[in-house]
Parts: sequence; structure tokens; C-alpha cells
Amino acid sequence: MRLYQGNYQEETVFSDDPVEVALKWQSLGAPRLHIVDLDGAASGQPGNLSIIEELAKAVLIPMQLGGGIRRLDTVERLLKAGIDRVILGTAAVEDPKMVNEACRKYSESIIVAIDTRDGQIATHGWLKETKLGAIEFAQAMLPLGVKRFIYTDINRDGTLTEPNFAAFSELVNAIRLPVIASGGISSLNHLRMLKQLGAEGAIVGKALYTGDINLKQALATIG
Repeated sequence: MRLYQGNYQEETVFSDDPVEVALKWQSLGAPRLHIVDLDGAASGQPGNLSIIEELAKAVLIPMQLGGGIRRLDTVERLLKAGIDRVILGTAAVEDPKMVNEACRKYSESIIVAIDTRDGQIATHGWLKETKLGAIEFAQAMLPLGVKRFIYTDINRDGTLTEPNFAAFSELVNAIRLPVIASGGISSLNHLRMLKQLGAEGAIVGKALYTGDINLKQALATIG
């Protein structure tokens, strides 16, 4: 399922079988799967743990998961289940001590999400606004041990328009750590530009399901 600009009222269901979809992308050569528990993101606790654990058992490639992960014991459960990296968003804003402890214990398995709407961080499944700027927030995460980020411009997410290249470039240059790009990626040229700007990787969602981006061509483009 995909949202449009983070709007839970504008969702598109592409399949009701997540395992089948995951295996399809694996078979086409995806190096990693990015999964979001949308129910968890909105409610504050994982809402699809049984499906997530089923995915972890069925899929051989690494998976990263976000959505409702706001407790250290949830992080531990997901990593033990076979998730390779967990993504912290709301917890990173509201519970820095938990983030610090998660980074201390699990280091490279922790990613912090920088989800912005009009330049400011949004939390709670993108439903709650803050006054935090992206760079200000990212820099506050560095002393906690965070080593990797995902940047999403919510207004671009699911739109098939284009990424916010300017904001992404500014963030990468400010923190000098791996940043994965997300939101609005809809062409091979977008991937080329993000790579040039220093993206460690890119999360492509809707464009794969609509056929705007062919996965094999995308992998060849950035390889």
C-alpha cells in the first residue's frame, strides 16, 4: 500500500500479499527491501508484527523497517526476528535517550528518519508537525551515535514528481554521513542526480509499482 503525500485518506493498495510482493522484488534483484508499518506509524506501536516476522523468514535479502518503533524492546524483537535495520522517526524526536541506547547496542542497525513537510520535521506517522528543521535535527542526532539517515520530503512522497534535490544536497553536505533519499523518485535520471549529490541509496516505491522505473534498469544505472 502507498500513501500520497503521507495522507492516510489517499492510499493505493497494490497487493494484499506482502510476502508475495517481497519475493517478487527479491527475484528481480532488489538488494534491500524498505518496509513501513503504516498502522504502527500512526498508532505508536507496531501493528503488523506477525506479517513482519513472516517476511523476515521468507526473504533472503536484508530488510529495513520503520513505523511505530518507539521502544528499545521493540527494536530488539525486530532485530531478533531477522530485520536488518530499524528506522526511528518519532522516537528520535521525543526520546533521544532511547535512540542513544539503541545506537550504543546496535550501531549500524539503527537508522533515523528525517521526515519533513515544508522544511520541518513531522512525527507520529507524519500526522504531527514540529518546529524542528531537518539539519538542526540531524545534527542533534550525531552525538547520540546515529550513523545513517533517511531523508523524505513528505510533500513529494507518492507523487511521482521529483525529489527535493536542493534540501537533500544541503543535508548531505551539512552532516557528512550516509543519507538515503526518499520521496518523489520517479525516473532513472532522478537516481543519477541523487547519486551525484552523494546519496548512499534511494528508496523507490510507487514508481516501481506503476512501472515508471524498471528495477533492473535502475540497478544498472546506479551500479
